[in-house]
Amino acid sequence: MGSKQEPFAEAAKHWDLETLYADLASVKGKRLTPVEKLHLRGLLCGHSPAEIAEKLDKDAKGVQTDLCATLYKYVKSLLDKSDSKLESWRSVTDWLEQAGYRSELSPPFSVSASAPENTVVNITNMRIDENNQITIGINLQITVPLPSDLLKDNPLKDNPLKDNPLKDNPDRNGDRANQT
Repeated sequence: MGSKQEPFAEAAKHWDLETLYADLASVKGKRLTPVEKLHLRGLLCGHSPAEIAEKLDKDAKGVQTDLCATLYKYVKSLLDKSDSKLESWRSVTDWLEQAGYRSELSPPFSVSASAPENTVVNITNMRIDENNQITIGINLQITVPLPSDLLKDNPLKDNPLKDNPLKDNPDRNGDRANQT
């Protein structure tokens, strides 16, 4: 029998759950219950209380009541928003994201799995400006074979640099060695 995936497990891909669980537990005064963690992951996955209830085969009003009595209070206390009105269940994820609990967004695909073996990535420059914004310059070289049907109609086959807009233009192709 295969193991069943934990409900709302995808939240771990986008949120720092361990830190969030620990911080909420310190507000609560004891560890979050498995049900509280489950409901929190459901919210972090973008599900409404009614959708969480449906996915867990629970009563929607019961889940809503549990959230109001537990997680909503803990989050408001953790983020010093006790006086703020919770307009919507979406506010919880918005507040937690603003507080830095959301992890870096993962790419929609794995670069290493989809890039050719001879792909070269060089970081050419990295700086942080006065507004605390980071700028990273990269040089990316990807070599891929062309399909044979494309090659027979390719006018650049014999002279690949003919009419190439990057030829002899170091500002466009990043080749600083050709500058005079």
